[in-house]
Amino acid sequence: MSLPPSSRRAEALVIGRDGEPRAAFRQVPEEVPVSLVYSSVPFAVMMLTPTDLVDFAYGFSLTEGIVADASGIREVEIGEEARGLRLDIRLAPSVLTAHLARRRSISGRTGCGLCGIEEIDQMPQAARPEGPAPAIDPAAIRRALEALEGAQPLNDETRAVHAAALARADGALLAVREDVGRHNALDKLAGAMLRDGARAADGFLIVTSRLSFELVEKAAAIGARTLVAISAPTALALERARALDMNLVAVARRDTIAVFHGMERLRATAPG
Repeated sequence: MSLPPSSRRAEALVIGRDGEPRAAFRQVPEEVPVSLVYSSVPFAVMMLTPTDLVDFAYGFSLTEGIVADASGIREVEIGEEARGLRLDIRLAPSVLTAHLARRRSISGRTGCGLCGIEEIDQMPQAARPEGPAPAIDPAAIRRALEALEGAQPLNDETRAVHAAALARADGALLAVREDVGRHNALDKLAGAMLRDGARAADGFLIVTSRLSFELVEKAAAIGARTLVAISAPTALALERARALDMNLVAVARRDTIAVFHGMERLRATAPG
């Protein structure tokens, strides 16, 4: 089957400082309802950009705690529905049994990071990893941010989507995924890493959005020890990063970064 395009052309009326309206055309990203069905059992409907959907299926399953590794998923098939798409995810028998025991149905908006949680006690809690987090290298972060500027084709086209990226410790980009939802972008990246066997702990993650609690939790589920964000963290995100001893770098630009947790691991670098 052919998937919908990732963006479409839209007409707008642009009014500048002179007050004169001018017709213009822009590309706007697609936002498609995608139903996640685990072994014939419906689980969630998420609003997604229709790209890298198999990666999303793997990553969402990992960060939602449905699977622990890639072996928990036997097959992913993409299908069409009357008003959107469907991801049929076939789980390994033992994983399916555990999933059915704690199943909940959720409807996920693009900005939804804890969709379907009915009680605060149900909030996901990744385990604190053993050993110290790695050093924070500002030069490597700057290199990754510079490379990321040229690695977001959909955002270049629309200026309306988020990205999540995996970088090596030296700042070289290994993978980038985009989506209208910041959580979706990170789930797509998580799935790509899970399928490729990439380790987040060997480098660092970057998200082009504000840093909320859910993103810290998802990053921890992937195994990240360092999380970099373009915007600022929330208080709860910072609290969770401290509990996980995760390096938290935010308000990150090519010329400046702000280290909110892990200051003692900051690696000195020469100016420039």
